Amino acid sequence: MIQVITEGCKVPIKIWLNDVEPTAIQQARNLANLPFVFKHVALMPDCHQGYGMPIGGVLATQGVIVPNAVGVDIGCGMCAIKTSLTGINIDEIKQVMSRIRELVPLGFDHHDKAQDENLMPSLEHVPENGVVKRQYTAAKKQIGTLGGGNHFIEIQKGSDGHIWVMVHSGSRNIGLKVADHYNRIATQLNERWHSSVTKNMDLAFLPIETHEAKDYFAEMQYCVDFAFANRKLMMENIKSVFVKAMGEEFTKIDFINIAHNYARWESHFWTNVIVHRKGATSAREGEIGIIPGSQGTKSYIVRGKGNAESFQSCSHGAGRSLGRKQAQRELNLEVEICNLNEQGILHSIRFLKDLDEAPGAYKDIQVVMENQRDLVDILVELSPLAVIKG
Repeated sequence: MIQVITEGCKVPIKIWLNDVEPTAIQQARNLANLPFVFKHVALMPDCHQGYGMPIGGVLATQGVIVPNAVGVDIGCGMCAIKTSLTGINIDEIKQVMSRIRELVPLGFDHHDKAQDENLMPSLEHVPENGVVKRQYTAAKKQIGTLGGGNHFIEIQKGSDGHIWVMVHSGSRNIGLKVADHYNRIATQLNERWHSSVTKNMDLAFLPIETHEAKDYFAEMQYCVDFAFANRKLMMENIKSVFVKAMGEEFTKIDFINIAHNYARWESHFWTNVIVHRKGATSAREGEIGIIPGSQGTKSYIVRGKGNAESFQSCSHGAGRSLGRKQAQRELNLEVEICNLNEQGILHSIRFLKDLDEAPGAYKDIQVVMENQRDLVDILVELSPLAVIKG
């Protein structure tokens, strides 16, 4: 832990980085003064300003759930596979990347046809007239698709000598619809109750005993499960590409999956609470996780230490140092491309609009990892070979 802020707060804010922007600190203060906040607020070393709650924030609550403390891409997360390959040449990488682009829709694209219904999570526990069932037909065309923004598919060389494949993606449109629907309901209810949690804080809550909260919890969990199913299908399609290109030399050894936008019941400090992780990853003792860098820096396979002060959490990545528009204004396109080319990385930076996902838009991942030495142990370092961005 780097510092603790107590001034102007009902509970402390515990911080694992030095360079926190003032707007993120103000958002953290809002969290720390919520009437239902538990124990303290934790900010991970990739923290930066978000919507309502900082990205890289961890909030534990008693008796309520806060949709904006989960975010709009519910269940967004990482998965990675370690392969038996110990090498891959540039021509093989290009062949693989080209075929992946044919099988995995990117950005706003989706499949032309609905995918096998058996790939979808069960609808058993979602409300009959809820958002999920209304979005279900569309979601069957979106499963197995990457999405846009900072989502990516990356081929990497591990410090263990093996080739790895990593995917970062979420719940696509169904997660957005669920998030917006229940945040709107929470906002309306909070105004009706004349709550001290005002609309401009963007932290409207639902008491857990209400049917609205129960419905949100069920639909949020469906989106978490859908996001996992989405990543699994992409990985299966990517695996088929590798097998076709590399033959029997390719064998999946390990599969790791972990989400970073969700809420769940957990026990901390001998109390059952709802832990909201928004751009933060669970890091219970012994738990294997994934912390990506940028498309020009290393990513990490880690093992959690179960640090109680972080609510057993760690960063979900490097974290942005520049906003998207700011990166497009301030970064030099030629310099960013040159840096990636010199490393021999097949990257996705082509035009000025791509600079929002350039390495220069992100925090230094080595500093981020140094700041969370008390949260995780590094198991494998992964260096990027080729990147597909949404």
